[in-house]
Amino acid sequence: MKIDREFLRMRVVAWYENTRPARQRIIHFFQSAWANRRRGLRYGLYAGGGGILLLGLLVVLVYYGAFGKMPTYGELKSIQNNTASEVYGSDEVLLGRYFVENRVNADFDEIPIHLVNALVATEDARFFEHSGVDARALARVAVKTVLLADRSSGGGSTISQQLAKNLYQRRSYGPLTIPVNKLREMFVARRLERVYAKEELLRLYLNTVPFGENMFGIKVASQRFFNKSAADLTVEEAAVLVGMLKANTYYNPLNHPERAKGRRDVVLKQMMRYEYLDSAQVDSLTALPLTVDQAEVGYDDGLATYFRAHLRQELEAILADHPRPDGTPYNLYTDGLRIYTTIDSRMQQYAEKAVRDQMKRIQAAFEQDWGYSKRNPWGSDETLMRAVRNSQRYQRLEKRGYNEEEILATFEEPRAMTVFQWEADSMATRMTPMDSVKHYLTLLNAGFLAVEPQTGLVKAWVGGIDHQYVQYDHVKAQRPVGSTFKPLVYTLALEKGFDPCMYIQNERKVYEQYEDWSPRNSDGNYEGYYTMEGALSHSVNTITVELLLQAGVDSVRTLARQMGLAGPLPTGPAIGLGAVDGSLLELSTMYSTFANGGVRPVLHYLDRIENADGEVIVSFNRPDPRRFERVIRPETNAVMVKMLQSVVDSGTARRLRYEFGLYNQLAGKTGTTQNQSDGWFMGVTPSLVVGAWVGAESPQVHFRSMRVGQGSSTALPIAGQFMQQLYRDKSFRSWRNGQFPPLPDSVAYTLDCPPYLEDPPVAENLWDLYEENPDFFNRLFLELRDNNKYFGADLELRRRRNNESDEEYFWRMLEYNERVQRRAENTLREELKYFWSEKLFGGNKSEDKKNEGGN
Repeated sequence: MKIDREFLRMRVVAWYENTRPARQRIIHFFQSAWANRRRGLRYGLYAGGGGILLLGLLVVLVYYGAFGKMPTYGELKSIQNNTASEVYGSDEVLLGRYFVENRVNADFDEIPIHLVNALVATEDARFFEHSGVDARALARVAVKTVLLADRSSGGGSTISQQLAKNLYQRRSYGPLTIPVNKLREMFVARRLERVYAKEELLRLYLNTVPFGENMFGIKVASQRFFNKSAADLTVEEAAVLVGMLKANTYYNPLNHPERAKGRRDVVLKQMMRYEYLDSAQVDSLTALPLTVDQAEVGYDDGLATYFRAHLRQELEAILADHPRPDGTPYNLYTDGLRIYTTIDSRMQQYAEKAVRDQMKRIQAAFEQDWGYSKRNPWGSDETLMRAVRNSQRYQRLEKRGYNEEEILATFEEPRAMTVFQWEADSMATRMTPMDSVKHYLTLLNAGFLAVEPQTGLVKAWVGGIDHQYVQYDHVKAQRPVGSTFKPLVYTLALEKGFDPCMYIQNERKVYEQYEDWSPRNSDGNYEGYYTMEGALSHSVNTITVELLLQAGVDSVRTLARQMGLAGPLPTGPAIGLGAVDGSLLELSTMYSTFANGGVRPVLHYLDRIENADGEVIVSFNRPDPRRFERVIRPETNAVMVKMLQSVVDSGTARRLRYEFGLYNQLAGKTGTTQNQSDGWFMGVTPSLVVGAWVGAESPQVHFRSMRVGQGSSTALPIAGQFMQQLYRDKSFRSWRNGQFPPLPDSVAYTLDCPPYLEDPPVAENLWDLYEENPDFFNRLFLELRDNNKYFGADLELRRRRNNESDEEYFWRMLEYNERVQRRAENTLREELKYFWSEKLFGGNKSEDKKNEGGN
């Protein structure tokens, strides 16, 4: 190879000029020493000897703990970092962490070899040769850094010494701070080398090194900056993380990508210098742009943040009852526990996306709904002042002794603040605290829950729109449930023997016994006659109340308790229209009962807790479906499911069909409370129950119009998008194709009638039929009389079905009248002929016949 002499000469000249100050200091030192050689020699010996004695004394003092106890070999063997506890879903996907320091330890087999090579090449090239302290590196520091003032020559601390510094924080000792801490780290490094193999030291180091943002360890950093495990890091990604060790904030790839790329390239060249990479590889890698895949890893980040916050309270109580074998309690935030739950990470992702997408649209619709109004969405000033007084700012100033006038004055002073906005780039803004209160007062929130009804396992839990800004969990919130309560009224009526094809007039009534209460229908329509199915699918209030009063308010309260509603229950008839508070947890239990054939499941979401070594601390058996309590008869439940399906097929929830393309078997019920303050939807499929709620924190804040504020416009789309995404996932194909149990023929007969009639139902030609064949009706009467010790009900007939034979019609009417008999209280005292003519067909008809005969 030809030597470029001119280039070599220029390099020598440059070196000569750069080292001129250092050479001059050396020459001056020796000239002074020679001029004062005798005195200098004597003083030098004194100074050198004294310095050695002082250094030796300092070493002895540090070694024996005069500046703080040195860790023993036993303590070093049992090093415990503050390690975050992790929460996992049923598919073992990490949902999030609890921590003081966001740190999760990685095993050595999770650390790729190119990461180790990058670390050694950059931080400690002789790591595998020294025993904790590198004498050669210290000599280099003494000559180049101290004597020649070359700050770029590198430090003398080994990886073992840096590990010692990470494990045991440096302390202040005044002017001796640096030497004492350095000596302590050297001693600890030597001891670490005796306790651990080199691979273990590398693992410990990579698990303790800080990466900024309260993150520690390579495992968390890999997730944060590249959204992958440490084992999957590429060479250039590993170089980025190793490069951050010099200054984790300065070289943060998210905040300073150009700096991070430059530092990455330095690390890659170091790897080439020590022959871990060749020049071609380095040229190729340094040409690559810096790419990051940011993943949030803070406490309020990750999946199921509201669920984890709810679970945390339970975990702390559980751990208090299950201490370590030595009796000391586990620490949820530092002991690296592993918590396994029933949450399905894919369902949780679909649920969170549905809430995020739909709530952005719903919030815009809410603001547009009030956009042309001169009134405020919160109504009275008292509502606003209540929100002000409940704010943290107000309460903090009140504790400091400020009066209300002084506090309110501060609420009008603009200041920089960060508030939740659906447009992320507008979160940092400038506004007054009063405007901030108004902003959050009119911010709509949501709750969502998905439950497997046959097992009670909770699969997805979304408590709100953003846990960082709104911590209140709306899955547990008690709010008026509206029309989602109505199925209980219809269930009770069926249980008491009411015929689902019984037509009830849709008329507005005034109930004097309840202080002239007069329930209204939301659409203002009071015409026609509905069956139970028709009234439920169209959420007709007047008919629901009439059924409730006939079935009994106390009875429906009892059923509500059996179905899972645990809060206070009103004693008046308004309970039938949902004037009762409940939560998504409670309503999910209630609707899971319908999906589970009338058997109420027990909800379950926590499976087990393990310690950092994988040993089970406590395990929670999943509920046994065989022990679930039956609260609805199978026949009644089958009718109710069919009626709830009609809500989706032709009622208030039909939007699921035409907008979200959900054509699988699906039942459900919408709900809207007074003034559109709360919107609900409860959806039922053969394998999943989903519930959604939408509303503001204060019930005084509500939509103006029913059209955009009803549950079918707010809560239902969240459930609709969730199920739409779920069913597009091939993993859930069996869920999409699930089937409700087919209705028995005897049950199907009870629903074979039009759900709505404009005119009162009449029996067609029944009188002529009786005239032609009275034996048919007499046989029916006698059959009922003979099979019942007491028959005191008026015999009732329903409309005859198409292609129904006399025998089929007879047995259907027999079963129907037996049900009527069970709830009847009056005794039949009329004669058989008088019964048919006067009671069944009406006095007018009978009178007409008499008149005809008289002419």
